Amino acid sequence: MSTLLVAANLLVIALGFLIAAQSFRGYRRHQNVTMLYISAGFVCISLGGVMDCSLLNTYLPSLLHTGLFRTGFVLAGMGLISFSLYR
Repeated sequence: MSTLLVAANLLVIALGFLIAAQSFRGYRRHQNVTMLYISAGFVCISLGGVMDCSLLNTYLPSLLHTGLFRTGFVLAGMGLISFSLYR
């Protein structure tokens, strides 16, 4: 496993959670429910990224259906963000 790949995965996960935190702050400041959906969407996408992370696959290789859960989290995140855009 490449150290560069692990670092890149961790950076993507950190940026996803940072975007989620900023959009949640925007929700609390302006009471705009759209920002809450965007925040929840990025949390779901970031959790999917955690499941896709090379570290998880290295330390827990026996997890069954990891791909299914990862895809479900990313799908839920994209759905929440799409819902917030069309709301």
